Parts: sequence; structure tokens; C-alpha cells
Amino acid sequence: QVQLVESGGGLVQAGGSLRLSCAASGRTFSSYAMGWFRQTPGKEREFVAAISRSGDSTYYADSVKGRFTISRENAKNTVYLQMNSLKPEDTAVYYCAAARLYDLGLSRVQYNYWGQGTQVTVSS
Repeated sequence: QVQLVESGGGLVQAGGSLRLSCAASGRTFSSYAMGWFRQTPGKEREFVAAISRSGDSTYYADSVKGRFTISRENAKNTVYLQMNSLKPEDTAVYYCAAARLYDLGLSRVQYNYWGQGTQVTVSS
């Protein structure tokens, strides 16, 4: 069992930056590939970024490529999402998730555990 707790969301102006953190419980964090997803009301939860167990491989949705960076510190059981050049369309609840995968998980159905989410609001 893995419990995930996101933090770092908030209100920011367009063009600004935020860094989301996701702290995981347990001693097997490095056994999980990690991902970030986001969701707005009335829409399906969409993939944002993923990182492999070791952190050597990452993958991004086209909509955030070049602006967002996913990283992890296995010694701290934490995964991060650095978000730069934020746009109003980035406004959503952001969720981190853990998957029992050797490599990257690009679909939400691959993920076994989810956090409660943190709200990110970008004003124009």
C-alpha cells in the first residue's frame, strides 16, 4: 500500500511558476513509476508527465512539453512537478499517482495508487 499526498498548488498569474510535490509513504517508493495527471470539471483526468522508477526516463504531454519538468528523489520518497510559463488552460486539480511498472506509465489505468489532488489556478 502506498499513500500519496500532494502539496504546492495555489493561485498564480499567467507566466508564473509553481512546484508541486508528492510525498509517498512506505519503504518501496523506488519500486514505483510515478506520474502526474490533471482534471478539470466535466473532463476526464488527463496525463501530464511520467517518470520511471530510477528517474532516468521521463515523458510529457505535448501541452506541457518544454514548460513542465518531472523529477523524483527516491531517498525522500518524493516526486516533483516544476511548472513554468503557466497558462490559464493549466488550471486544474493535479494528482500524483504510483504504478507498479518498470518503465513509464502513460495511461491512468496503469496506476495503482492516487493522491487526493492539489488545486492549481492560473489567472490571466
